[in-house]
Amino acid sequence: MGPLALYDLINRTTDLPAVAERALMYECLTGTDGSFGLPEGAVYRSIESEAPLAEADIIGVSITNGGDLPAFFRMLDLAGIARRREERAATGGPLVVGGNGGFANPEILGDYVDVIAMGEGEDSFLELIRAADRHRTDGTTRDDLMVQIARVPGLYVPSLYHAEHAPGGGISGIRPTSMTVPAKVTPQFLEVGDLHSAHFVSPITDGNRAMVVPTLGCRWECHFCNLGVPPFRQAPFDLLDSYLDRLEATGVSQVIVSSPTFTQYGKRHALLDRLKNYRTASGSKVTTIIGSVRADELSARYLDAVTELGDFGHLYTELKLENTRGIITIAPEFAAPDLVRIYNKTMTPQRVAKAINLCRDSAGIANIMLYFIVGAPGETEADRLAIADYAVEVFENLRSEDGAVIVKLQQFMPTPNTVSQRLDMVDPLLIDGYIEKIQERFVELVGVDAFDRHYRLIWGESSRLLLESVCMRGDRRIGRVLERLHDDGVDFGRISDAEFQQALASHGLVHTRYLRRIPLDEVLPWEVVNTVDVAAERKLIADIDERVPGRSGTEAGDDASV
Repeated sequence: MGPLALYDLINRTTDLPAVAERALMYECLTGTDGSFGLPEGAVYRSIESEAPLAEADIIGVSITNGGDLPAFFRMLDLAGIARRREERAATGGPLVVGGNGGFANPEILGDYVDVIAMGEGEDSFLELIRAADRHRTDGTTRDDLMVQIARVPGLYVPSLYHAEHAPGGGISGIRPTSMTVPAKVTPQFLEVGDLHSAHFVSPITDGNRAMVVPTLGCRWECHFCNLGVPPFRQAPFDLLDSYLDRLEATGVSQVIVSSPTFTQYGKRHALLDRLKNYRTASGSKVTTIIGSVRADELSARYLDAVTELGDFGHLYTELKLENTRGIITIAPEFAAPDLVRIYNKTMTPQRVAKAINLCRDSAGIANIMLYFIVGAPGETEADRLAIADYAVEVFENLRSEDGAVIVKLQQFMPTPNTVSQRLDMVDPLLIDGYIEKIQERFVELVGVDAFDRHYRLIWGESSRLLLESVCMRGDRRIGRVLERLHDDGVDFGRISDAEFQQALASHGLVHTRYLRRIPLDEVLPWEVVNTVDVAAERKLIADIDERVPGRSGTEAGDDASV
């Protein structure tokens, strides 16, 4: 919702010398040969006024995940905008500003973007717009403008920081190029009263769907998850209530409650009652799509309220799967209780079992989706196989003849600005083998027929994971690698390991440098924006090494777990 919040805020701020418009990259622009581009003679335009993007003063690029960073080159090419910042500076091209989770490590595209907004941009982005407007009339140079922008809290200007690259990958140091530029850039997170309303309620609807975001952040701080990085905040109930009034008047038939921490919302029962009344008053079918819930926060009252909504589902399964309404999603992450503790999760098997018992007693719950991580440091093969045992036990406790347990597996990725950011990771090419053994364990436990009827196993593609493994923790040379692959016409959704390794080698980079554990005394590529407490990192590393004696993770790649 962040980009939409900025879009709405800019257009509602009357004293701001700017208007915001949207532009999307449509998959229909992909040709049968895999090429991506506009029809001959067409111009990449905004949705609202159909203005050419190349004529904009500022281009904001929102990328959700590191593996999607190659889309940056597609977008600028479609718009006819120079990719590299120095080329745009020389020709007076637009400022390009990056934001969202894909830029958690801001160094990857440091040679291409002018500015990266870290955290929430309600304050910082508006200050950037005002600075750019002053620059148009005060006769200052573009370099002067960049220095002004760098002084705005939360804005990182890569051109004003010099990184010393280490052989094979990573950096040995990074420093500002001027005394007037801050050595650290702290991501900005605002108080509820300072956040624009569109952070909590979607300012746009297609007439059929709309979204509410009751919570931001999380009360818990799991070591691998960036959801707990921003402070936990709750939407004012009056705001959500009045928004639903407007949706009711509009006739919207699907309301998405987008919040993985919805069970932490203090007014959740009031909101569920309001949604039930919405459905009743509409006189027609209204679907409610709710995000994941924490098993340790589940209650009978909550489940009763959800099932009373009638037709409800989960956001991921709604988009990706069929026939999975009446679903509750829980994220144990690990089958081994001590791994749950080591990674600061609170989802113990006992708490999950209690939640499943509540689901069993609720007439509307037929399906459970479980999230698990594979390839985490400290994990063993026995821990991975235990995922199948865990899921089978959940299904047996659910006691639903027509029900299903969906197991969604995700590879462990050390995310910047989390306590696990320095940990090693498994070569993504090994993950398919892990999944195959987990599936074999399922069949061993329940047989082929029961597995096909009652279980689903979902995981990501190895090609995407290859990209994420370097985009999460790479340096600016990775941006050059992505650009080369883009120019070579590589399909990033199907990139082979050979193509990937060759592209890295052409820039003097070695994949295992990005898979290894980063020592505590080594400078991180994203050091300028890093806020993690090193004591917490040290304790996590010690706990992992104590669990599996003899592993250090410093030469990862073949198998970072055991």
